[in-house]
Amino acid sequence: MHVKSFPVVGEDTATPRQVLADSPELMVVAFQFKEVGAEGALHNHPHVQSTFVKEGRFRFTIGEDSFEVGPGDSFVIPSQAIHGCVCLEPGTLIDCFTPRRDDFL
Repeated sequence: MHVKSFPVVGEDTATPRQVLADSPELMVVAFQFKEVGAEGALHNHPHVQSTFVKEGRFRFTIGEDSFEVGPGDSFVIPSQAIHGCVCLEPGTLIDCFTPRRDDFL
């Protein structure tokens, strides 16, 4: 077994993140949203992303669609889709990226 520890990035911000696991083909990242109104700004990337809501409530936008999610909800964001979120209730998102997000290392 190959267990690695990764630092929390942006711990002093409203949205710190921590890589939980990675390989060239896959990366798992926890994003903590500490306050209502904190944002994951609209962006896109070549990775396919799966998001699981561990706790909290969020309004997501993917392309032209907006929807609210809460604990236990999950969904997939296609490669290159413009997406972002707004925190409605503080919580944590667990995102998986394929391939790995090298910019997070």
